Amino acid sequence: MGTDEHMIDITAGSPVPWLKGRLRYFSTQWALVLPTACALVLAGRLAGADGFVSSFFLGVGLLGAVTAAVHHSEVIAHRIGEPYGTLVLALTVTIIEVALIVSLIASGGSAETAIARDTVFASIMLILTGLMGLCLLVGGQHHTEQRFGLEGVSASLATLATIGALTLIFPNFTTTAPGPAYSNSQLAFVATVSLLLYATFIFVQTIRHRDYFLPQTGPDGADARAIPPSKREMYISVGALAACVLMVVVIAEVLAPQMENALVVMNAPKELVGLIVSSVVLMPEGVAAIRAARRNRLQTSLNLALGSALASIGFTIPAVAIISLFNGWTLALGLPQKESVLLGLALLVSSLSLNTGRTTVLQGAVHLTIFMVYVFTVVVP
Repeated sequence: MGTDEHMIDITAGSPVPWLKGRLRYFSTQWALVLPTACALVLAGRLAGADGFVSSFFLGVGLLGAVTAAVHHSEVIAHRIGEPYGTLVLALTVTIIEVALIVSLIASGGSAETAIARDTVFASIMLILTGLMGLCLLVGGQHHTEQRFGLEGVSASLATLATIGALTLIFPNFTTTAPGPAYSNSQLAFVATVSLLLYATFIFVQTIRHRDYFLPQTGPDGADARAIPPSKREMYISVGALAACVLMVVVIAEVLAPQMENALVVMNAPKELVGLIVSSVVLMPEGVAAIRAARRNRLQTSLNLALGSALASIGFTIPAVAIISLFNGWTLALGLPQKESVLLGLALLVSSLSLNTGRTTVLQGAVHLTIFMVYVFTVVVP
C-alpha cells in the first residue's frame, strides 16, 4: 500500500485519527486557556486595577470570552447534531447579547432606552445583509450554484418578518403610549406572543418538521462531517460555556461606562453602539457560517444565520422587555423611518433571493450592497 493510501485508510493503523485527536485536544486547550486568562484580567480589574491599559486588556478579554463561548457551543452543537446544534449556537449568542444590552441600559439609565432596539436591528441587518451576503458570495464563488431546503428557510423568514414587524415597526403606530414605545400591557402582550411564536418555531425546527432544516448532501459529499466530539469533551465544553457566558456578563457590566464615555468623546451616533455590540457578539458565529458556505454546506449557513436573527429578536426582545417591566424602564422599540425602510428592504430581498432553493453570487452581491448602505447611513445619517 502506498503512502497516500495509508493516510486515507484509517482502519489500517493510520496516523490520521491520532492527528485529528491531537488537533482537537489543542483546540480545546486554547478554548480553556483563553477564558482562564480573561478571568485573571477580570480579577485584577475587580481588585482595583484601573486605567486605559486595564480597560484595553479587559476588552480583549471580552472578545476572547465571546470567541471561546461560541467555540464551546460549536463543540456541543457538533455532538448533538443538526438542527439542535444551530439552536444551541443561536441561544448562546442571544444570551450574551441580552447581557450586554442589560448592562448598557443599567449603566446609562433613561438615556439608553433605545439600545435594545438598536442592537436587535443591527443584528438583523448584519445577519440578513452582511453575513448572508458573504455566505452567498463565497459559496457561489467556490461552487457556482448552491442548493438548500426551501421549506425551512421560508418558515424562518416568515417567523422573522412577523416578530420583526410586531417589535420594531408596530410600536410607531399604537396610541396608548406616546412615542415609539409600547405601554406596559402592550409590551407584556407583544413579548409574550413573540416568545410563543419563537417557541413554536423551535418546536417545528427540532421536532415536528426537523427534516426541513437538515443539510442537503451534495453529489460530492461536501456535507460529510468530522468525527463528533466525545461525551467527555462535550461535558467540558458545557462547563466552559457557562463560565464564559458569566464572564461576558461581568465584563460587560464593568466596561459599559467606558464604552459610553468613548462614544461621547468621539461624538459618534448612538446607533453605533448597537452595531458594535452586534458585531462583537456575532463575529465568531459569522466565521462559522461563512466557513460552512465555503464547504458547500449552505443549509448549515442559513440555519446559523436565520436562527441567530430569530433568537436575537424572538428571545432578546421578550427577555429585555420582562427585565424592563420589573425595573420600570421604558423601552423605545419603534424604528425611525430610515431604519424601517432598510428593515423592510432586507426582509423583502431575503424572501426573493431565497425563494427558489438555489443561490449564486448575484444574490450575495445584492445583500452586501444593502449592508454597505446600512453601515454608511449609521455613520453618516
